[in-house]
Amino acid sequence: MAAQADTRSLQFVGKKRSDKGGDEDDHGSSVFIIPKKPHLSSAKEDPVLSLANARHEFGEHGGVNMSIEASATFTVMEPDTMRRLFAGELGPDRDFFIYSRHFNPTVLNLGRKMAALEGTEAAYCTASGMSAISSVLLQLVGGGGHVVASHSLYGGTHALLTHFLARACRIETTFVDVSDIGAVREAMIEGRTKVLYFEAVSNPTLVVADVPELCRVAHEKGVVVVVDNTFAPMVLSPARLGADVVVHSISKYISGGADIIAGAVCGPASLVNSMMDMHHGALMLLGPTMNAKVAFELSERIPHLGLRMKEHCHRALEFAKRMKKLGLKVIYPGLQDHPQHGLLKSLGNPEYGFGGILCVDLDSEERANRLMHHLQNATQFGLMAVSLGYYETLMSCSGSSTSSEMSNEEKALAGISPGLVRMSIGYTGTLEQRWAQFERALAKLHDESFMFHKN
Repeated sequence: MAAQADTRSLQFVGKKRSDKGGDEDDHGSSVFIIPKKPHLSSAKEDPVLSLANARHEFGEHGGVNMSIEASATFTVMEPDTMRRLFAGELGPDRDFFIYSRHFNPTVLNLGRKMAALEGTEAAYCTASGMSAISSVLLQLVGGGGHVVASHSLYGGTHALLTHFLARACRIETTFVDVSDIGAVREAMIEGRTKVLYFEAVSNPTLVVADVPELCRVAHEKGVVVVVDNTFAPMVLSPARLGADVVVHSISKYISGGADIIAGAVCGPASLVNSMMDMHHGALMLLGPTMNAKVAFELSERIPHLGLRMKEHCHRALEFAKRMKKLGLKVIYPGLQDHPQHGLLKSLGNPEYGFGGILCVDLDSEERANRLMHHLQNATQFGLMAVSLGYYETLMSCSGSSTSSEMSNEEKALAGISPGLVRMSIGYTGTLEQRWAQFERALAKLHDESFMFHKN
């Protein structure tokens, strides 16, 4: 039972599978991902609208939820069909599958949802966010290439660019402050720089990138723009603002349950197809394959992502305002004194606020650790854990955890102080209940400080 495909969404050709194949609509190439028809979407188009317009996949027996295709390998009815599959004459666009490392129907359906969410032609879902990032960079840059990247990145990405790709592939990276458009332009070497890479909202410093301006500068020099939108799904739509490729750690907000590791590459169908090429594709040959059961789980969570993000963002803004009134050093794009407050307000999708993450700078790692101890163990405000996007509040001292791969000099350059506490604000309990818990923990920290100075 197949749903009618919307013309604006990523879709498969709606033909009944036949091993004979026939010649009608036979592509004769490895074009497996069918792009949506051109649609000039507004940068402010609500991602929820795009998701609602995407194709709905029904179950095998008419169930309202799609079926899980758990098979690793797929049968054919005629011997010659196998040859045609490997020759690229038949593929998922005609409902032909070989092996789930290549394509899997359930994973492809999640890819359609991710493409709709980000407003791209196509998307491919992977086993982790880092596998999505590394595969894209390997595909676009190649050995001996050059990347310009933000100096404020997730520690794992920074290590990938600084150490692994430099050692294994001789890929050189120049790190810059992406808020300085002139420095970005100067760092790009025409004919050699292949990718400009940055996070839409940086981890953990919450610097908001001027996506349209950065894309304009990069495209002038023929450079592909890759944006990590893990911190801001729904809030920002980088592809609608000009980015060529958007990557995600789906493990975070999109999953929402802190129980799944997954990633996604969203971009042009030509890129996704090239990454799945049997001879040269980074995704095909490195094999960061998503399990179909994971894809099913994630597909069931995306429809309420918009509702979850609104509550994450609403609470983060309210907490940030109250913390600031208490005299704390708070970093949050929703505060008017944040350097990119106006920028995010102008670029962001209406109704989704300014993100669900805030940072509090306690100056020293010792004070940061004491506050987190009280918040978790004394008042139950949140949990000391890395990651983000969970329904409970998660807290970590970034410099000694998710940014620990960076040297002290690199952290200082990125604005990561020793006492910076990153908080991914959850939505369980009432807002007032959680705020009272925060105040009690802060009072305990102040009492400790008073006793220390008294003695």
